[in-house]
Amino acid sequence: MCRIHGSFHARTTDEEMRRVAALQHHGGPDAQSFAQRPGWALGNNRLSIMDPEGGAQPYRLGDITVVFNGELYNHDRLRAELVRRGFHFEDRCDGTILPALYLTYGERFAEYLDGMFSVAVLDGRRAPRLVIATDASGMKPLYYHWEERSGRFHFASELPALLGFSDVRPYEDELGLHTYLSAKTPFGHRTMFQGIDVLPPAVTAVVTRDEGLRLTSRRMGHESAPPVDEKRSLPRAGQELRGLLAREVSRLLVADAPVATITSGGLDSSLVTALAARALHDRGASGALHTFNIAYTGDWPGDERAFATEVSQHTGTVHHQVEIDPATFPDLMGDVVRHLGQPNADPITLSTFSLFRAVRDAGFKVALTGDAADELFGGYGRMTQALAAPAGADWAGAYLDHLAAVPHSLRQQLYTAEYAAHVRSNGTSAVPPGLTETLRHGTGSRLQRITRIEQRYRLPAYHLRRVDHLSMASSVETRLPFCQPSVVRFAATLPDQHRTVPGVGVKRALYQAADGLLPSSVLNRPKQPFTLPITAMLAPGQRLWAMARDVLSPQALRADGRLRHEVVNALFAEQEARPSDGSSLALWALMSHQMWRGEFFGPSTGANARSREPAVVAV
Repeated sequence: MCRIHGSFHARTTDEEMRRVAALQHHGGPDAQSFAQRPGWALGNNRLSIMDPEGGAQPYRLGDITVVFNGELYNHDRLRAELVRRGFHFEDRCDGTILPALYLTYGERFAEYLDGMFSVAVLDGRRAPRLVIATDASGMKPLYYHWEERSGRFHFASELPALLGFSDVRPYEDELGLHTYLSAKTPFGHRTMFQGIDVLPPAVTAVVTRDEGLRLTSRRMGHESAPPVDEKRSLPRAGQELRGLLAREVSRLLVADAPVATITSGGLDSSLVTALAARALHDRGASGALHTFNIAYTGDWPGDERAFATEVSQHTGTVHHQVEIDPATFPDLMGDVVRHLGQPNADPITLSTFSLFRAVRDAGFKVALTGDAADELFGGYGRMTQALAAPAGADWAGAYLDHLAAVPHSLRQQLYTAEYAAHVRSNGTSAVPPGLTETLRHGTGSRLQRITRIEQRYRLPAYHLRRVDHLSMASSVETRLPFCQPSVVRFAATLPDQHRTVPGVGVKRALYQAADGLLPSSVLNRPKQPFTLPITAMLAPGQRLWAMARDVLSPQALRADGRLRHEVVNALFAEQEARPSDGSSLALWALMSHQMWRGEFFGPSTGANARSREPAVVAV
């Protein structure tokens, strides 16, 4: 696991490469290196997980130079195949095979990789070209800036690091606020920065001096799945899924660094923990699996520590109960905003950041999580509501509104007349063209269309980037069994009745897979999102309340010019008198956006503040 960065058709100095490496040092503290020639540069920050003594980057083979972020779980099989073709390898590090794989398959090399990755290849034969590829789920993001006129191309694993290049200047996307409040994050290739994009999942980008930038989409996991198997019974589906997950979890436990699991006490992470504990036992590993759960000092609603403890006792793990004081949250906000690089509307960010910091402090470099199960198997309440909506109802509009940080009705009240007119003049849709039409009238059942949208757009943009950035902020690699291509393909073969049926149950095949592996109290408990109890914490007398009032002061909002301060004040009054998820989450989302703007652009000082010189970002 690493961080990567570089440039093509640009004059990049040694000082710039070191500066960019320093900005993402936390994601690769074990080694930093770069290769440079006239017109290009490739850099790497290494977090040593596989073969710590070998695998030094950049990898080189003749005129091929490669930097790599991620883990390749099929590298042994690929290495054996490449050895038969005549290649020789000095070590057993997973990324060492990449130059030979590129020489063998060219731009199609990523089709042969099983894992999570972003890879950059500099092909120096004949006319130089840069080839970059991302994995099929978007587990390892890569941000880039391309100037079409000059042909300059820069990339990095994190947004603050990308801004470390002298040629990359941060300018705010004026529609970014609307996009953020409408969908919690820009979908597809967009970011909150004008002119800075992110490579979507399963994309290969090729950059040349003569032809510029060319993007090619590969097939995502669910797109290569066999047809839906309507004849398979639910018990059989659960049995097959358990076997599949057991194999994937066992593979993901292989590392030359200590491995733990995150155990929230819910179904998904608890099942991963149970399978991991069983796999270690079956292979005769010395010592028990270590598990981590996070809770908060004091008495707060939604505390899951009792369930996580029960899972630990049931599976025989060494359990670490992490407890953090909510009074420290305002002190963490700046770090979280900076590491994410974009505002995030979910208070879970503070929990996630603190949890992985505790994992690192306990000596673990790798953690398996249960992320992405809801997107694959239909676990969200918004899905159930959409499925239960009667024919003729605008279920798609309601579903999309559930994805928003602030619902449509409140957004209409929040925007100033000037900003509302700006949004209308530029088109009000915050989602990629065609998404809404696909959701309403695309192929497959209603649930199939929803899960495809979730996996293609929301999961990588909103969920996986958050997990990646906030774990790597503490030098911890997250591994995600539910994002493995075999699991994604299997989920796509399930008929709707094996995933979610309103009034009957959600993630039915997954519950079948977990039957007998987990305590009945975990299997039978109501679904609870892993997040911060923000409604209770955002209250007068709490530090978060004081911080929110300061960040969203009338003076700051007037200077920004896009939000009506009197409507925001009304939200505070409502939250104080009648605390609710609606008002608290809206205030959190607005505060996160303002803090992001302050971090990357400095405080608002007037109507034209967004066009001024950007602030210097330091990590």
